[in-house]
Amino acid sequence: MTDPTAASSNTCYRHPDRQSFVLCQRCGRTICPECQTPAAVGVHCPECVREQRARFTENRRASGPSSLTVARRRFAMLDQKATVVLIAVSVIVWLLDRLSGGFLSQWLAYNSALLPTQPWRIVTVLFVHSGVFHILFNMWALFIFGRMLENMLGTWRFLALYFIAGISGSMLVTFLAPGTWVVGASGAIFGLFAAFFVLQRSLGNNAVQLLVIIGLNLVIGFLPGTNISWQAHVGGILAGFVTGFVFARTRNIRQRGLQTGLLVLEAVVAIALCFVGYAVTVG
Repeated sequence: MTDPTAASSNTCYRHPDRQSFVLCQRCGRTICPECQTPAAVGVHCPECVREQRARFTENRRASGPSSLTVARRRFAMLDQKATVVLIAVSVIVWLLDRLSGGFLSQWLAYNSALLPTQPWRIVTVLFVHSGVFHILFNMWALFIFGRMLENMLGTWRFLALYFIAGISGSMLVTFLAPGTWVVGASGAIFGLFAAFFVLQRSLGNNAVQLLVIIGLNLVIGFLPGTNISWQAHVGGILAGFVTGFVFARTRNIRQRGLQTGLLVLEAVVAIALCFVGYAVTVG
């Protein structure tokens, strides 16, 4: 086994010119997307995969895999599977909402006045969209940045970032726009923008252009008549900066427990602040 301290490098151990934040779940090596093999938890490097396949070949003679096992393996081989699932669910919900005349929006959109009795809305709002351009822009942005971040961070870290940013967007809406109806994944997507900026800076890359993109898109939300929830955007950006900083500072495999604890703390604080905001502005 490789000493986990060797994972301090920011580059793939097989491709020194490629930067990555993803570590092999078994040995702790830094691996780029080309060298990653999805596993039940995290990803594995080529050496660990060869070792596992050798063991699997020995054990397979005793009993063949079930159809469920085969399906799971095929899904695990899908690149950026969390991004694909998020987009698929969002599109399906949007289509069903259009066909039902807005029925799903009534139960999934966010309104801080309903928080005590329907708290699920702080998360489900991410899957509800209004017009066709609204969902097209959000899913396009998720497709571009979601794939890059999922490659860099791994599936579970990416999902944690996405939902923490989304909940933080709902939180700021509760404080700054209480009682208003909000739909869309914009808060989570702006969180992806911010986290990507922080990670690029931590790797020593120039991310000024990304900062300009974030600023321009944020300004659009303040224009009269746009009907855009800039509060959700700002909440997502703040959470994205914090979460990106957490990832950058707790990258070593020995800090995995600390990283998990900080992410859980972020989520708990964001949810708690939603209820504090309700108590202050509505309750």
